[in-house]
Amino acid sequence: MDPNAIDQAPDAAASWPDQIYDLLKKHEIRQVALVPDAGHSRLIKRCLADNEIIVTTLTTEEEGIALLQGAWLGGDKGVLLMQSSGVGNCINMLSLSHIHRCPMPMLVTMRGDFGEFNPAQIPMGAATQSVLEAMGTLVRRADTPEDIAPTVDATIRMAFNTFRPTATLIGQRVIGAKTFGKD
Repeated sequence: MDPNAIDQAPDAAASWPDQIYDLLKKHEIRQVALVPDAGHSRLIKRCLADNEIIVTTLTTEEEGIALLQGAWLGGDKGVLLMQSSGVGNCINMLSLSHIHRCPMPMLVTMRGDFGEFNPAQIPMGAATQSVLEAMGTLVRRADTPEDIAPTVDATIRMAFNTFRPTATLIGQRVIGAKTFGKD
């Protein structure tokens, strides 16, 4: 991505959303919980088109924690897709992953990060990693397109090998900073 083009949408030719989809299939992910997010839009479309993946659109992110824990207890693997602003909604519910030793891989697109125009996104964007870590989540960042697939792969593996919450934070340099016409 051109570092001078921080206000552009993600490159339509970028392969990382498709690489994430391939990883979901490789790891036999059968359920995807999400609050719609432009940063995950291509991945969401791929999942919706796959009859082997159950996609559940949530009204708020913490519902995904309960949904995916139920999926795990019922024999399915799942992932939670969300934006960093939704992480704050999940904090209390993340305690369930520890109590019940349930895997909880999360793929988080960042806001309040590189090139953000909206001051309301800055506090949660700055706190996302430390807040997740305070709740015992293993967190890794991917700030280049090349880092995304290996980082997501590690996040999924760690969740299901250690029975705990894990997260990949996908940096705003990768997905592009939203401007909503403020450029």
